[in-house]
Amino acid sequence: MAVVFKGFPFNLLFASILLILLLCLQSGGGQKKKENMMAEKVEQMMEWSSRRSVIRMNGDKFRRFVKAPPRNYSVIVMFTALQPQRQCSVCRQANEEYQVLANSWRYSSAFSNKLFFTVVDYDEGADVFQQLNMNSAPTFMHFPAKGKPKRADTFDLQRIGFASEQLAKWIADRTDVQIRVFRPPNYSGTIALALLVSLVGGLLYLRRNNLEFIYNKTGWAMAALCVVFAMTSGQMWNHIRGPPYAHKNPQNGQVSYIHGSSQAQFVAESHIILLLNAAITMGMVLLNEAATSKGDVGKRRIICLVGLGLVVFFFSFLLSIFRSKYHGYPYSFLIK
Repeated sequence: MAVVFKGFPFNLLFASILLILLLCLQSGGGQKKKENMMAEKVEQMMEWSSRRSVIRMNGDKFRRFVKAPPRNYSVIVMFTALQPQRQCSVCRQANEEYQVLANSWRYSSAFSNKLFFTVVDYDEGADVFQQLNMNSAPTFMHFPAKGKPKRADTFDLQRIGFASEQLAKWIADRTDVQIRVFRPPNYSGTIALALLVSLVGGLLYLRRNNLEFIYNKTGWAMAALCVVFAMTSGQMWNHIRGPPYAHKNPQNGQVSYIHGSSQAQFVAESHIILLLNAAITMGMVLLNEAATSKGDVGKRRIICLVGLGLVVFFFSFLLSIFRSKYHGYPYSFLIK
């Protein structure tokens, strides 16, 4: 018979205390198990990172070390397709920049177990691509230590490009980890400059008795036009941002040479713009030649028609590209 003191059964009190003690023990054991599991995962990630800066992962490793809790470290994952049969040149270029960034972090004095760089190749983890509903490569994602990835945790590759410096800035925004990018020495620019200087010096030496060509206005005009075409077509933007040459849709294999946004471009796009500007300029030169020359009238008429055709057709093409990038632009000419 239960002992009752002022209406309260002592058996119920003892049972409640015992239950609380059991729950506390179970909670403490679960916490200890969670800490041990987290320590094992960090130790394994550090071991892999000591072998190579970018850890290769298949589906099982990704689910265990990136997706599954507990985890107290952030993970940067590059989803790519590097196998030759995939013919993804952009993936190889992005992988080179990614390796530079990962090496800069791995061998810096600030390196810690709070951030790891990994890669999932489509041929080694197709199930991961399906799980994340991912249909393009390369793609960079940040998986934070706590919580699920947000929209900003996916790197805007099409707009920003995949240069190591841009990736490092994005990582700093998402993780507060500052990475100073160290690139391996590249002497190709120095060698090219030395060859150019040697070539020009040799040419001047061979023509030292006749340097009238230096005062050739046409030659200097052509050189100036080449510089103008390069700058107005976006070559400097390509050099700074490092965009891909083109984009190949992995679903249908269609290759895009013109970027659909006004905030980005492909390298092939700048080449197309350069050629269009050159063709329009050639048309203007022919029109000027037809108007100012004093030759045969029939020949001048042909030159005028050719120049006018170049200007009209290629300017229409250039305007069409502009319309495709600036959606909503109302004007067009010949080509829509």
